[in-house]
Amino acid sequence: MKKINKLFSLICIVLISVTMPINYVKATDKTEGPFKLPELPYSYNALEPYIDTKTMEIHYLKHHGTYVEKLNEAINKYPELKDKSIEDLLTNLEDLPDNIKETVKNNGGGHYNHSLFWTIMGTGKGGEPKGELKEDIEKTFGSFEEFKKQFKTTALERFGSGWTWLIKDKDGKLQIISTANQDSPIMSGISPIMGLDVWEHAYYLKYQNKRGEYIDNWWNVVNWEGIQSSYT
Repeated sequence: MKKINKLFSLICIVLISVTMPINYVKATDKTEGPFKLPELPYSYNALEPYIDTKTMEIHYLKHHGTYVEKLNEAINKYPELKDKSIEDLLTNLEDLPDNIKETVKNNGGGHYNHSLFWTIMGTGKGGEPKGELKEDIEKTFGSFEEFKKQFKTTALERFGSGWTWLIKDKDGKLQIISTANQDSPIMSGISPIMGLDVWEHAYYLKYQNKRGEYIDNWWNVVNWEGIQSSYT
């Protein structure tokens, strides 16, 4: 009987550990510096089944974590830059020392892009935007469904790695654009409204080469409430 009770207890512990939400785990900063890996606003498994747990964990800890590490390594070489925000650095790349310019562009871009990406997703989200954002999307693209169609087409046409964005251009008009690698609209002085990571590391474990399927499923986790709250 004792053996049965012990086995039962062990099974319960395993079941609880498998089914309970995976709490946020702060990545250990390998390099001290002004930039930190931001906390995720949800657990690694929160976006299941659309974005799998293992992809979220690797994407966040390994990929985003490395961008922060490399960015800090570059900035630490020039103490006068440590008080600069990531936006300041990326909108003034031409002013940076030549030997760190490319590093800041790539890794700073990765840090900025991913910091935004995590906030525009969430569990139990999806649906459609509301209010002014919805009105502007329908006015610009004809309908929300047409917007999604054009957004997907742009994301599929991005050759290799990069991002697809919804932005408001300098004339105040909504636009769908794509950038290569970790380039970001912020580098041109434009704050993006939302962006989709189409690097293979964002979807390959679950979707392999089916980028279109990843895009279709991604709409189910888009946090329109969060996007709308910062939309102006």
